[in-house]
Amino acid sequence: MADKLLEVKNLKKYFKKGKRWLHAVDDVSFTINRGETLGLVGESGCGKTTAGRVVLRLIEATEGQVLFNGEDVMNYDKRQMKEFRKKASIVFQDPFASLNPRMSVSEIIAEPLIINKTFSNSADRYARVLELMDTVGLAHQLENTYPHELDGGRRQRIGVARALALKPSFIVMDEPVSALDVSIQAQILNLMDELQNELDLTYLFVSHDLSVIKHVSTNIAVMYLGKMVELSDYSSIFKDPLHPYTKALLSAIPIPSVEIKRERIILEGDVPSPINPPPGCRFYGRCYMRQDICKDKDPELLEISPGRHCACHMVTPNAAG
Repeated sequence: MADKLLEVKNLKKYFKKGKRWLHAVDDVSFTINRGETLGLVGESGCGKTTAGRVVLRLIEATEGQVLFNGEDVMNYDKRQMKEFRKKASIVFQDPFASLNPRMSVSEIIAEPLIINKTFSNSADRYARVLELMDTVGLAHQLENTYPHELDGGRRQRIGVARALALKPSFIVMDEPVSALDVSIQAQILNLMDELQNELDLTYLFVSHDLSVIKHVSTNIAVMYLGKMVELSDYSSIFKDPLHPYTKALLSAIPIPSVEIKRERIILEGDVPSPINPPPGCRFYGRCYMRQDICKDKDPELLEISPGRHCACHMVTPNAAG
């Protein structure tokens, strides 16, 4: 039986905009087993980054549960949250903006160790900093350099080292390679894969890039305008996508061959506003499969076949091939 590390139930996050509410995350549920990676994918503004931050309580949820090792993080007091911060960490999207420009590489990596008083003396702390630099592939001679002196790949390695400092079991990867060159992206993704195997890490990997998600994920969750529309293992979702939005996303991935042809699905219409969204399916206005029921009734995320879930009135149980 799979060992559940994180279980998110009916998570909601609304932001007040004047007299109305922006539905950033709306009734999202998923599970991540220990040692696995859930890829959370969707276009910009769908709520995936907000979901990742709410899970860590960097932003407080409006409603819902986040069970970590069976305990609801949303009910933790200050002392319990301090312990949770040691077990769950985050790597931010922009490796330059997330690093203090006034601190050296060694100071940035040592900061969580100092805050949490992990070591009683500076010598042991310094040894741990060097160990972390070795772990993420940073040369020791860089310890006294500053973020602006380094390239994007090294900056992101600093962010990864900082996230690993307190030996967490769960890390939210918030688009960790989107700001990097393609060659550097591959290095960071390979590093993450190696660290996951060596340290038994569990990831929530947030990205808008399905081609990246494909290479890192055990399971993939697709979000659209705050809602989860499809959840499946990575091989099934690429071989036989169920939701029309997922099909459109996959059709947009470039194929490095002139011999292979793929029908491109062009989505028409505009993305509706997340502020007090209309009833019914939020993808209705852009969907090429829409029917009258879609306009008035919001589809539930249902299990279509074992391990595969989809929120679409046009996709029924046993529809997966």
